[in-house]
Amino acid sequence: MDAIPAMALVDRFVQAFEAATGATIADARGSEIPFRRPEGIRRLDLLLHAQTAHRELDLAVELISQAYPRDIRHTVWQLEEYLLSTERRNSTIPFVVAEYLSTGARESLRERGIGYFDSSGSLFLKNGDWLVNIDRPGKPKKSPRVGSIFAGAREQVVHALLHAGDKWLTGLEIAELAQTSSYTVSQTLRELERLEWTVSEGSGRNQRRRLVQPGKLLDAWVESWRTREETKTRWYMFAPSPQSAVPWIYNVFGNTKRDDWTVTGASAANALSPLLTSVDTVDLIVPPGSAAQYAKDIGLKEVAKGANVTLLERAGASTLFRHHANDVHVWFASPFILYLDLLDGRGRNKELASEFRSNILKI
Repeated sequence: MDAIPAMALVDRFVQAFEAATGATIADARGSEIPFRRPEGIRRLDLLLHAQTAHRELDLAVELISQAYPRDIRHTVWQLEEYLLSTERRNSTIPFVVAEYLSTGARESLRERGIGYFDSSGSLFLKNGDWLVNIDRPGKPKKSPRVGSIFAGAREQVVHALLHAGDKWLTGLEIAELAQTSSYTVSQTLRELERLEWTVSEGSGRNQRRRLVQPGKLLDAWVESWRTREETKTRWYMFAPSPQSAVPWIYNVFGNTKRDDWTVTGASAANALSPLLTSVDTVDLIVPPGSAAQYAKDIGLKEVAKGANVTLLERAGASTLFRHHANDVHVWFASPFILYLDLLDGRGRNKELASEFRSNILKI
């Protein structure tokens, strides 16, 4: 943290601590306190001396700007190392003083018996007969982002995590599911952990992650999905009747020599979670730049009205986890892509989307 903001924050911490405990903290403060550990000399950010009517205490303080669960691991380790090094460990209270502490970071510190204070005025302390728990909502500073987690290969990581449900996965396993690089996985997980939508256990190559807020992640993906830009064209294919349009179209596409198309939207969702009496249009995901060739090969006619085929030119996350379902021998898009594509405002798709999320996604 910058020197002036840090010391201003320390002043506020001192005032809050004294008001809550009746103790007095000496004006003289020691900073960058060296202490010896087996691996070498380490330094504590700040050491304060508190005086009460009955005892003297040291406050071992580590300063941090914004803290989420992943950010406090090193800070907690540093405080624990200091406690192991000092002969006054029984008279020392470890503290984290931050500009912002997330709910998850506060909970983690409480579980470890470490006091904390942040700029919201929140203060936690449990030591002897002292129990202070002032909990106020904080507001994080806006910080630079890696970029949208719903863009490019990062969106594939999001899709893979939702597909995995509550399973614990290593970074390598996530990369294999998402068909992307470990670097992209790491960057995406960093943002998701900052948002406290994932949790982790272990370290190094054996570190595993698990999605704990699938609903929040899916809702955020919905918001991003609504603003996406893509090439979408509408076509007409002859079918004997509107009622037979869907199986007819499936059959025509199934007889092509290409296997890189995937059914999405209402026709696929209704097959998995029946709600609508009938669906007479089909939405198909095809590779970028291939719609015109498909239309030529199959004899589709591009129309402004009366379309029964929509070709969506996509790659990436939309093509992951396609599957066969209900003895229908065509590729259906992942349930998550089906759900997202139902939120297009057409007909009763919104109603079908709600039913689909409840029955199939169960989120």
